[in-house]
Amino acid sequence: MGTEPSRAIRLYGTEQVDPPLRTLRAGPLTVEFDNGALRYVRVAGIEVLRGIAFLVRKENWGTFTPDVENLRFQEDADGFTVTYRATCGDASRRIVYDARIEGRADGSLSFVAEAEPLTDLLTNRTGFIVLHPIEGVAGQPVKVLHEDGREQVSQFPEKINPRCPFTDIRALSHEIAPGTWATCTMEGDAFEMEDQRNWSDASYKTYVRPLRRPWPYTLPKGVKFTQAVRLEINGPIPEGGKDQGNEPVVLELGEVIGKMPMIGIGVPAEEAAPALERPELIKRLVPRWLVCEIDLRRGHGRSELEKYRKLADLTGAEVTLEIITKGSMDPFGELQPLAHAVQEVGLAPQAVAVFPAQDMKSVQPDAPWPEMPTFEETYAAARRAFPGVKLGGGMAAYFTELNRKRPPADRLDYVSFTTCPNVHAADDISVMETLESVPHLIRSARAFMGEGVGYRIGPSQLGCRENPYGNSTAPNEHNGRVCLSRVDPRQRGLFTAAWTIGYIAACAEEGIDAVALGASTGPFGHIYRMADFEQPWYDEQNGSLVYPSYHVMSDLAASSGAELLAVRSCHGVKSIAVWKDGRVILWVANLQAQAKTIEFLSSDRPYNGRITMLSADQFERIVTNSDFVTSAMREWGGAIELHAYSVARFELS
Repeated sequence: MGTEPSRAIRLYGTEQVDPPLRTLRAGPLTVEFDNGALRYVRVAGIEVLRGIAFLVRKENWGTFTPDVENLRFQEDADGFTVTYRATCGDASRRIVYDARIEGRADGSLSFVAEAEPLTDLLTNRTGFIVLHPIEGVAGQPVKVLHEDGREQVSQFPEKINPRCPFTDIRALSHEIAPGTWATCTMEGDAFEMEDQRNWSDASYKTYVRPLRRPWPYTLPKGVKFTQAVRLEINGPIPEGGKDQGNEPVVLELGEVIGKMPMIGIGVPAEEAAPALERPELIKRLVPRWLVCEIDLRRGHGRSELEKYRKLADLTGAEVTLEIITKGSMDPFGELQPLAHAVQEVGLAPQAVAVFPAQDMKSVQPDAPWPEMPTFEETYAAARRAFPGVKLGGGMAAYFTELNRKRPPADRLDYVSFTTCPNVHAADDISVMETLESVPHLIRSARAFMGEGVGYRIGPSQLGCRENPYGNSTAPNEHNGRVCLSRVDPRQRGLFTAAWTIGYIAACAEEGIDAVALGASTGPFGHIYRMADFEQPWYDEQNGSLVYPSYHVMSDLAASSGAELLAVRSCHGVKSIAVWKDGRVILWVANLQAQAKTIEFLSSDRPYNGRITMLSADQFERIVTNSDFVTSAMREWGGAIELHAYSVARFELS
């Protein structure tokens, strides 16, 4: 096998790792310091804010990573103070800011930044963002103080709002415990809030500079400015909650709650041929449906369809054609030649989903859309071209676009959308946090699309298929964590195996009909192939290799349609269980970098059975043995320890 892979490669697919968080304390106040930003602002153990950060966004909405220097911490009995200087920019633009963060024993917090552009700075947004969490906050009261002094009593949106819930914000107050309110004040510019769940972020984001102003905009060289965020607690401080970081995670299996969704993968056109070159691995992956790309903007047609038919024959999977038209005013004229080619190659798709090209670019709520066919015209043309085939619609892009432009559900057999977990932040914690929002996406879609239609999600993956918010996806030459990039190195590590379990579990619990994650090969793949981007360690090996997520997808796909069981656990761990062939199959994923001890709660007898562990110490066996789940199974009983991003598969009888 050659060189032994590092721990970073095993977990993340890259040698780059996120810096560790540093916990700061001031009486009942705790915060996590993260390379200049703050996470998890808690008072007496209650999460008050998800985060505070001073960000510099590029014109394609990518975010610069700050270069932090002169970092100093001062901590004493009265609180803490952090100061640093940060630089953001690239070859064409640079900005520096001096930051001062202070936390006090009364629970108060301040974060002040004094900034100076060293060049003219072209940006979509530069300044503070404040994140409120969604758990325990969605649907709850909020008091809004506006810039003009007007006070408003409202609620954090329960269903995902496509528009800004609040604008012209000076301060936001919400009740964190009975009689205790947290007030967050923002200074230095105009602020407004967006429901960041639209992009699968687990937060409401209050950000500087309203989107009604033009963007991108230029900050002129040498013109300094100051912004600040301040937090105050009003009312009695609750008694501190117990730190459960080292407590065992107790799992409890429950009743049947539904059916396992149909599990499948996406097939980008350029990955069809590489998939066919790995027939045994593709067959063992057993996808139950294939979302096959036909992009008429790129001239896709008969050649791609022939490969998709071969993949369908090889796997026995249902085929959905995801068709992006050129967006002409004659959709049937575009679809009819494709339908003829489908018949000629002998492909029998079970479904088609049709999306005009104009839908692949984001448009702000209430803004006019470009000239294009109506939903009704597009769907009528698809029905005419593909008679008797299920018709899907919605958006081939993200939930955001579906929420902003809602199709008529009565014209469709199912509604479809995808997600990308690194639109706004690409660090490990933020990407895993997006799993919290998946149930909110599904419930919100059902709220505005109705119950009389099916729901499918995907293909979703860590990387960005197409950037609706800029001219292109972001480059990632150095195997980093880059927002809106097609290439995410974590696709190759245990990280994605854990994320996959969390994603499918969330969809299954909400009753989604079908879920497609990733692809056969390529940047979104579950199977390795040599590519035009570097894949450390993998590129040095010989033989057939798979990524850790391959085993999760293969096993869960084989359980498509099985009875789904309730599993109760806690934050940081996600589980999915099915009843199949007279036994329980349970997958458990550690979504964090800290080890977790897993115990089972049983009312009658201890659980025992067989277990397969996908962990860092088994990495080389995992990626070289497509039958690892079966061959590495062993007897088990009692508690287990899941290390960073490890997953375990149990068979319980």
